[in-house]
Amino acid sequence: MSGTRSGRDALVQSIELAVAAEEAGIDGAYFRVHHFARQLASPFPLLAAIGARTSRIEIGTGVIDMRYENPLYMAEEAAAADLISAHAGGEGRLQLGVSRGSPETALDGAHAFGFIPGDGQSDADLARAKTEVFRAAIAGAGVAPANPQMTGTSGMLPIQPQSPGLADRIWWGSGTRATAEWTAQQGMNLMSSTLLTEDTGVPFDELQAEQIGLYRQAWAAAGWEREPRVSVSRSILPILTDEDRGLFGERAAADSEDQVGFLDGGLARFGKSYIGEPDRIAAELAKDAAVREADTLLVTVPNQLGVDYNAKLLATIAAHIAPAIGWTPTR
Repeated sequence: MSGTRSGRDALVQSIELAVAAEEAGIDGAYFRVHHFARQLASPFPLLAAIGARTSRIEIGTGVIDMRYENPLYMAEEAAAADLISAHAGGEGRLQLGVSRGSPETALDGAHAFGFIPGDGQSDADLARAKTEVFRAAIAGAGVAPANPQMTGTSGMLPIQPQSPGLADRIWWGSGTRATAEWTAQQGMNLMSSTLLTEDTGVPFDELQAEQIGLYRQAWAAAGWEREPRVSVSRSILPILTDEDRGLFGERAAADSEDQVGFLDGGLARFGKSYIGEPDRIAAELAKDAAVREADTLLVTVPNQLGVDYNAKLLATIAAHIAPAIGWTPTR
């Protein structure tokens, strides 16, 4: 039975789970963003609250659908949430994943928010254009002419507040090899999930590893000075108790292979889930080609099962699975 029966439950439990994750030594708390659903449609109040309650872990999204966003208002909110997360000293901890968005429950939902692509412009074009404006704003570009009567100048004003370093902590959620190369050319970090919206017949992890390789090549060719970051997502459900077995035992066989199907009118490949005894999961993850290529592994959790269950799940992963892929919990 779901432990998150309301929007309030989803929000409050997300904060509590992020606090528990930090206590367990986990490095980050990232949240899916979906509109017209109780899946944290307004991420910045949540991110700011978690930033105030924690002091170490990264706080991120995976991903914000840019079709719905006012990029300048988003820049103000993002900077404010990032500065709140820096309360313990140092740079802010926001790691914002953004993209064109995924299939959703609403038909043309962004249109209801007042954002409609122009003539000859696709939803993807709209999302990319807004992302460009947002990134320029958080980097300090002037976006509005100053009122000389108020400021004594006629220059262009940047959004306020500004949060140093945030511009380097923007990730693009990429579902194909081509968009991964585009992401590198734009100077954004790469976020690749458990779904790729293309299929070449090779296993999911190998196709995703190819995507990452093309991204890194494009990054080097673009001549960016900093090192990029790359994340991949995996569904990891260790089975230790009868409760675990009752919840996920039947899925272990069904979800142990990639799935191929049609999504948004095209062929897509879905990665398998890692379900079973921790030592078996650890061995399988150690062989995962994309996990080996990425520097960040995002673990999807069944948040509807509540804080206590997921805190134990994360503690199991940290203690029994993470060391197999070279990660040590941060205390």
